[in-house]
Amino acid sequence: MTEQRTGTNRRAFMKRLMVASGATAVASMGGVAAVQAMADDGTGTGATPTAAPTGGPGGPGGGPGNLAVTDDFFGLTTDGTKIDGLFTIHSEGVDTAPVTAAARAFLAGLSDAQKKETQFTIHSLEWRQWCNIDSYERNGVSLAHLSDDQRALTTALLKASLSADGLETTEKIRKLNQAAGEAIGNTKSFNDEAFYFTVMGEPSATAPWGWQIDGHHLVINYFVLGDQVVMSPCFWGSEPTAMQIEGTTVSVCQDEIKAGLDFINSLTGEQKAVAIASSDKSGESMVAGAFADNTVQAYTGIQGSKLTAAQRTKLLALVESFVGKAKADVARAKMKEVRKYLADTRLTWAGGTAADSAFYYRVHSPVIWIELDCQAPGPLAGAYGAKQGDPATQMHVHAVVRTPNGNDYGKELLRQHYLTSPHHAH
Repeated sequence: MTEQRTGTNRRAFMKRLMVASGATAVASMGGVAAVQAMADDGTGTGATPTAAPTGGPGGPGGGPGNLAVTDDFFGLTTDGTKIDGLFTIHSEGVDTAPVTAAARAFLAGLSDAQKKETQFTIHSLEWRQWCNIDSYERNGVSLAHLSDDQRALTTALLKASLSADGLETTEKIRKLNQAAGEAIGNTKSFNDEAFYFTVMGEPSATAPWGWQIDGHHLVINYFVLGDQVVMSPCFWGSEPTAMQIEGTTVSVCQDEIKAGLDFINSLTGEQKAVAIASSDKSGESMVAGAFADNTVQAYTGIQGSKLTAAQRTKLLALVESFVGKAKADVARAKMKEVRKYLADTRLTWAGGTAADSAFYYRVHSPVIWIELDCQAPGPLAGAYGAKQGDPATQMHVHAVVRTPNGNDYGKELLRQHYLTSPHHAH
């Protein structure tokens, strides 16, 4: 079964406009209570799938620009048609009690004023207002404004949600951001504290809720419903991706880079001709980054059904290098989904295939979307001896993970919850 939607709908500006979109939620959410709740978010039958952007957030060039959530949520699709039935409310055996307890402790540790800045409704537009650039104005409470005890509570929340690799990656991204800022003499813009936490809804064992961290090169959206978790969209990146800090090399994104190269170089010449769209890697290639929730992107590249067993294993290892940043039971449930649709999974590549090449790859299936993009040197180029305008490099990487067909931010599960829960259905 498929679904198609059409219609239109930012911070203070967008929230004023959201009232107009509330009525569109009637058919899909069921009942007055659902309509009222969804009006804050703009999710409903009036969503518009949008073509993939040609530039970064704000338009070509990727600068801060005029960022806005301009459409109701629809989700990433291949042709503007959403495939239904991919995501259902069912038991996945994920132990969500630790993350729920950690989120409750975090909220309890905030002052009343901080909590007011930090906690939003489960349907809040705040879910979609994340951005990976440094100069973006964020909601929530930042690490800079937390005491040591409060910071410890954010660490506990991350530990309860992420694997050891995921937690280490978040810490290293922040550490590299600080060190690079020091290297170029601009820690006002680039530091390890400008990372903001928000909580959507009330942490619960049964009701839907979630949390978000939003900062430069680091974004995690984490939705919880019972024993199900959706951890997307996520943004992982850094400039530089490796740096000497106090005599030790700190690096990120290396496993993801290596996994991509391992896969592409396992292909035959004939298979590479299908997978590699271009040998050139210049400019920004990412198509579903910040403010691109409704991207429409056709399948391209080599299909899983055309791979050998060994090549499929390498493709799964690539996916797991991202999915494995969630704690083990969450990652296990997601990888089960991924395997189910492995034959329908495509990988597209642009750029070189040597160990030090700059490249872009995209993994695209009905249930997962991954992009890794080696970028040209940006504002932190001086931290690693480069300059803006130099060619793309593995020293500046952007990567995003999404759930296509309407389940980013857990929105498809949330929709089903409102349709089927007795206290919501009318």
